[in-house]
Amino acid sequence: MGSEKIETVELGNGGPRVGVQGLGCMGMSFAYGPTDTDEARATLERALELGVTLFDTADMYGMGENEKFIAPFIRAHRDEVVLATKFAISLDPDDPSKRIIRNDRAYIRQAVEGSLRRLGVDEIDLYYMHRRDVNVPIEESVGAMAELVAEGKVKHLGLSEVTGSELRAAQAVHPITALQSEWSLFSRDIEEGVVQAAAELGVGVVPYSPLGRGFLTGAFVHADKELGADDFRRQQPRFTGDNAAANAALLEPVRAIADAHGATPGQIALAWVQQQATARGLAVVPIPGTRKRSRIEENTGATRIRLTEQDLAQLEPIAGKVAGTRYADMSFTSAGRE
Repeated sequence: MGSEKIETVELGNGGPRVGVQGLGCMGMSFAYGPTDTDEARATLERALELGVTLFDTADMYGMGENEKFIAPFIRAHRDEVVLATKFAISLDPDDPSKRIIRNDRAYIRQAVEGSLRRLGVDEIDLYYMHRRDVNVPIEESVGAMAELVAEGKVKHLGLSEVTGSELRAAQAVHPITALQSEWSLFSRDIEEGVVQAAAELGVGVVPYSPLGRGFLTGAFVHADKELGADDFRRQQPRFTGDNAAANAALLEPVRAIADAHGATPGQIALAWVQQQATARGLAVVPIPGTRKRSRIEENTGATRIRLTEQDLAQLEPIAGKVAGTRYADMSFTSAGRE
């Protein structure tokens, strides 16, 4: 399993050619508890061997530490990888325990310089606006991002958790290569309008948390009982209390289909996301996160699984039965503004 290189796809009209599955690097140094750094670095190398070329980070993951963590790998393979990072979430200077969202021109310029410095590169391949500040016109934010392209600091622009109308407004200012939002068997709200806008505009979709932050693999059920105190999944409504138990029961058809394919539940969840590319008529490059080589091999193996119409029909009702929202505060997501 996982010995073959994955296929490639153009990420959006005029975008870079990347492996059909990328790698979310956040958990290597942030949010999911202690990390075996040697194994995490080996995982980056193994991912590249398997044809994964889109590596995703953000300046707010550990407040810059995640960018620093992957920087040596990026620099060592600069011509082989597509580097994606993000801006927009910062700490409140009056209360560091609070996060604030900034999309203003001055902050964007400050943020890109910080990311370039921490990553040790001259240019970022794909630069995302991580979250939307509704108090700043999106045209103004994308205009500032476009200036970075003109200056050679950024190659391609991306947006995360924006609505369909916001994506259209942004595209009118400068071509948007990728739209990143949560999309999985458990989280399908972007199908209400965002996916359609992306397909219409030729924008690639980069689903984050395609494995439901590990829940769809069966790795845990009750976050508050099974995961460490510093694991942020303990704060997410779907993974705690009665919601967790109810949602775990929804995985039965996933396990049954996995058995029929000789696969794991996680591979079925990923295969479903990967097949949305054909179903929706656009590039779809999910970025499951992991810090283990064995999981990279499992995840990339999912790109070779083809679910049947019967499989898809069994999986279709799951999202509508999920208990709890994906964040305690949904106001900063596209679903909170649609």
